[in-house]
Amino acid sequence: MNERINTPISMAEMERRWSAIRAAMKEAKVDVLIAQANNDFVGGYVKYLTDMPATNGYLYTVIFPREGEISAVAQGPFGQDQAFAGLDESPRRGVQRLLGCPSYASIHYASTYDAECAVKALEKYNGARIGLLAPGSLSYSFVDYLKKHLSRADFVDATAIVDPIKATKSAEEIELIRRMAALQDACAHVVSQNLRPGLRDMEMVEIARAVATSMGSEQGWYMAASGPVGTAAVMQPPHLQNRVIREGDQFCMLIENSGPGGYYGEIGRTWVLGKASQEMQDEFAFVLEAQKFTLELLKPGADPADIFARYNDFMRRNGRPQENRLYAHGQGYDMVERPLIRHDETLTIGPNMLFAVHPTYVTQRTYSWVCDNWLIDDAGHVEALHKFPQRITEL
Repeated sequence: MNERINTPISMAEMERRWSAIRAAMKEAKVDVLIAQANNDFVGGYVKYLTDMPATNGYLYTVIFPREGEISAVAQGPFGQDQAFAGLDESPRRGVQRLLGCPSYASIHYASTYDAECAVKALEKYNGARIGLLAPGSLSYSFVDYLKKHLSRADFVDATAIVDPIKATKSAEEIELIRRMAALQDACAHVVSQNLRPGLRDMEMVEIARAVATSMGSEQGWYMAASGPVGTAAVMQPPHLQNRVIREGDQFCMLIENSGPGGYYGEIGRTWVLGKASQEMQDEFAFVLEAQKFTLELLKPGADPADIFARYNDFMRRNGRPQENRLYAHGQGYDMVERPLIRHDETLTIGPNMLFAVHPTYVTQRTYSWVCDNWLIDDAGHVEALHKFPQRITEL
């Protein structure tokens, strides 16, 4: 199995996470945690607990007790109930009991199959305090079944127990994050080397994706769009990437993928097959200023809601659109991870947190944006992780 795992996390790092989470569980008087995901874009809790991502829409459930063995429920045959003696005997790190069932979200009558397996692993916790991690990621039928069959248990939202731990990166995680940023720089460079008229947007995406895969990326989201200079070529998802790139076009691309070890980051840039307009250059200079304004506020102890309010005041004072979406946020095993720089965030900024900062707005003739990752160190210094030039690249 050591030959098969793509960049395994060390057992020392896994033990660090488990120990920190169990200490927080004890303080919060939570007996067992349940995490569930069906994808590895925003399904990071299961990966954080077991070093195994959820993929392709299939449910993966982790049952993490304050004391005792970790159990998991995953895609498998009916009746699967497999025991592992050692903590690293399975590719699902720390999982000593694996239950399986062939359930699918598209098959309505299978909606309780995973929950039936989970109840077997939770038998001794009927009457305990059960914490749900990111309840929005657990299916309604799964939780409904648990509550009916573990009727004496007290179910609580325990996400706040794990989030501060997960958001604060260890030395091992930071090293993998640096490799992720270098991978994304390489993807951006290959765009500069290969962008040409005649390619469809999606073909340019695939050239970048091939580089990412060769460097250890397992998953990613690549948004891209081309268009004439003087129009707003807003980046688009794969279904809308069929346009053919022409001489003189602009091309924008967001490379938001995972690197070795499964950590997400993102870089976004614009290229022009010719010359950018002066308006493009002026608006790009402003988004760099907006990014810098945010970075100066990203200090340990800072309140994200305050940063967001000050950012919108900055945009308003400079005659630019206020932000109503998400322009800066944490990242890690999730493409979008707390803390968010937004009015509704309660988790304060801390050292060793990874952030994406991407001020973006649209005018009639420009799509103005920039996107990079930044790391806050122990001293509160904000370090740029991407080395690809912050400019509109004219080819």
